[in-house]
Amino acid sequence: MRSTTISDTQLDRLEALLDDPAFDEAMRLDEVQGYLCAALAGPIPIPEADWLVEVLGSEAGVATEAGQEAAVFLRTLAEDIRIQLADEEPMILYLYPKSDEDGAPSDYEPWCLAYLHGVDTATEDWFDGLTDEEEVEWLDERLFPLMVLTGEAESAAREHGEPWLEGKELEELNQQAEEDLARAVSEIFLFWNAKRGVGTVRNEGGKVGRNDPCPCGSGKKFKQCCASER
Repeated sequence: MRSTTISDTQLDRLEALLDDPAFDEAMRLDEVQGYLCAALAGPIPIPEADWLVEVLGSEAGVATEAGQEAAVFLRTLAEDIRIQLADEEPMILYLYPKSDEDGAPSDYEPWCLAYLHGVDTATEDWFDGLTDEEEVEWLDERLFPLMVLTGEAESAAREHGEPWLEGKELEELNQQAEEDLARAVSEIFLFWNAKRGVGTVRNEGGKVGRNDPCPCGSGKKFKQCCASER
């Protein structure tokens, strides 16, 4: 079982704090994780002071006693997210059920909407600095599961007069998007780390591991990119 830096007890306390009346518009725990996955990625990660305000809803909320306690847990959670995103094993997503009924399916939409909010409020636009069309296409492909699960892909298709899937085909697309989500956000995180020259797990001696993101910034693993050309 994967070890984490934040315990279930800490997560339970954070979840309770996020529901504190001191915060008018604090995110839920699923939204916090989705948002931080994007906030910690990108050309320039969103500064902690800024993402704390986004998560807790206001600077006044951050300054409260509950806000200061929540901030401690949020920093631990952010570090845990960094570790999980850089791991080869897909991260564990915090998801709430769609309803209170027994056996209700997980609701991916709030998680994905929070992630896309992190993209939209990034310190630097995710696409402005990408001049390589292959990189743009690669990033679009990794974001596609989120666009599907939030309904934005369907809205865009219909806006352009393009047909959209229905019935069984749509169900299969949504299921595939759910299965791809955790891996997609990890790959995006590693892609931006490579673009910024931030290392992940390296072999001794500073060499690039075959499963590390390729230093060229393609977003692929080293063994699937430049190493295969040697």
